[in-house]
Amino acid sequence: MSYAFTAANNLASEFKMFYSFDYLGAGGDNSAWPASSVIEIMKAYGPNYAYFKYNDLPYVSTFEGTSNIADWPTIRSSIPGGIFFVPDWTSLGPSGFETHLSVVDGAFSWDMWPVGPNDITATADTSWQSAIAPTIYMMGVSPWFFTDLPGYGKAWTWRGDDTWHLRWQQTLSVKPEVVEIVTWNDYGESHYIGPIYDAGVVNGTIANAHRYVDGMPHDGWRTLLPYYIAAYKNAIGVGPPPVVTQEKLEYWYRLTPKAAGSTNGVTGNNCNNPNQQCLSPNDIVQDKVFVTALVKSLPAKIAVQIGDNAVGTYDAYTVGPNHFSQDFSGQTGPVTFSILRDGKVALRGTGESILARPADGITNYNAWVGGVSA
Repeated sequence: MSYAFTAANNLASEFKMFYSFDYLGAGGDNSAWPASSVIEIMKAYGPNYAYFKYNDLPYVSTFEGTSNIADWPTIRSSIPGGIFFVPDWTSLGPSGFETHLSVVDGAFSWDMWPVGPNDITATADTSWQSAIAPTIYMMGVSPWFFTDLPGYGKAWTWRGDDTWHLRWQQTLSVKPEVVEIVTWNDYGESHYIGPIYDAGVVNGTIANAHRYVDGMPHDGWRTLLPYYIAAYKNAIGVGPPPVVTQEKLEYWYRLTPKAAGSTNGVTGNNCNNPNQQCLSPNDIVQDKVFVTALVKSLPAKIAVQIGDNAVGTYDAYTVGPNHFSQDFSGQTGPVTFSILRDGKVALRGTGESILARPADGITNYNAWVGGVSA
């Protein structure tokens, strides 16, 4: 971490970091963080120029930690000047979290994926906002969730599909004070948006994520991020409206029909959670390709072609991001996406081929993601 802070301070541009303490995986043995360790770390790095401050206080979050809530008054009082504390105690639910508002400055919710064969909504976010007022809300935005690590007790998928675009649109109505993208590099849960870094992919005797991560880039999900972030900042009143100066396409899809291979024991929903109905993963996901086109003028059309067959053409409906999905329609082959204007191609990108069946006989519920800019 000292190297990371040194690197951040040496950048010409502003780059800030904050700690989110994982209370379900600290030390690699699912033990909680000792309060003394949190205090030591925050004393060392909280004053650092590259540490993210909110209301001039070092911002701190967690992943769970509900058995250690009583530690935080001591932690706060032990840090000179204090901290700005926004934990993820999602397991308590909004009403349970509400009883601890005297300990926190806000809440982070892990409710950022739909449960079951549904699209994501902002219902959970508004429930959290209502329960925790007047503290702040940090909203999670994530594109996907699929994990097949039974050695870690994890082998399920939640619906990704349209979620990346829908979730960013929901930030405009929810207007949370902070947005956290989940995640940069959690390859094992398939919601990474950063480059695949081989050494960071889970690869051990009890769990190996390479089967569903290798060859499945997610860099394309960063294509529209500048626009989405600018739109969000404008919605909360801290930036100008976004302007489309360059047309872009980002697109994603699974590489085989869902029922073409074995589920390999993967379930739809987390069947270890008594609050979630245990389903087949094939009841959760859709055999579709998903595309978002950033359009700078109308009229324009968005065209999708799989192999040699045109499978869908859609009218762009707004200047800015236009999102569509298209059934596989039984087609296989490379997938081509185009922005058309006056019958001519303004922008085109081609993605990985959809196959009739997976080569190893096991369905990969991870997404292949691409993107292209004019």
